[in-house]
Amino acid sequence: MSRPVVVGVDDSDECLAAVDWAADEAAARGTGLRLVNASQWPQHQLQAVKPSRETRTDREQSLLGAMEERVRARQSGVPMATEEVEGAPARALLAAGSDADLLVLGSPGLGTVGGFIVGSVGQEVVAEAKHPMVLVRPDYGDREAGAGAPGSDGRRKVVLGLDVHDVKDELLDFAFDFADRHAVPLHIVHTWHFPGLHHHSAAAGNGGPDPGTKAERESALSDAVSPYRDRFPGVKVSEETAPGRAAGHLVQAASDAGLVVVGRRRAASGAHIGSVTHAVIHHAPCPVAVVPHA
Repeated sequence: MSRPVVVGVDDSDECLAAVDWAADEAAARGTGLRLVNASQWPQHQLQAVKPSRETRTDREQSLLGAMEERVRARQSGVPMATEEVEGAPARALLAAGSDADLLVLGSPGLGTVGGFIVGSVGQEVVAEAKHPMVLVRPDYGDREAGAGAPGSDGRRKVVLGLDVHDVKDELLDFAFDFADRHAVPLHIVHTWHFPGLHHHSAAAGNGGPDPGTKAERESALSDAVSPYRDRFPGVKVSEETAPGRAAGHLVQAASDAGLVVVGRRRAASGAHIGSVTHAVIHHAPCPVAVVPHA
């Protein structure tokens, strides 16, 4: 049996967008959708102002019921299950996502410096999730309504950031599979950045990895992608190699994308989000898929 798509549910605007995205994705994958509401009432609150457990349960059930109705109106054929969890939201969502095909969370709107806000719960889940997860912006529906060159369900191209010197099959598998399922193009971006000519020359002289010329990088990217072109012949693929910082190129490429895919290294201990992934999840205007890899 295929694993479900799991979506975190609360009463925020970004949650509505996440539920819509997750419902569409569950329908595309032909799998079920699990709506998870996780909350933890602060123990230090005064008892006089703390709502009863019954009141909180009624509120959560009403919220989940409203989300179920929203999904049925959007994707009536998607099987659904709901779950209420009392506990730390990040821990509960990580547990729910451990047996999911995909975990979906809403990501709040623009902050004061023009980047998207990713709250503490979202950051913790991104840093520790063992399976792919997607962060969805509040304007998902508005962006899809104005999509250019849409696929069969209105979604636009997929953008993938790839390091040709450290190719991860998990990222290529996810990006090609998603593009194939939604009948949209895949745009693969590889960049390189030299902090300075002296540093570059010293690294090469000390036996460090030679980044090669642009032509060599284009060839390396083509070689890395070639097996996936064969596996997914229906996916239209474009490749881009360019000097500069990866995050900037990916955010720019994501301006007319339906999804941008980045990786996160699974650490043996502790949690860590790489600088490129951190920048993309805060600044890309479209949904962002974070794919953990070894």
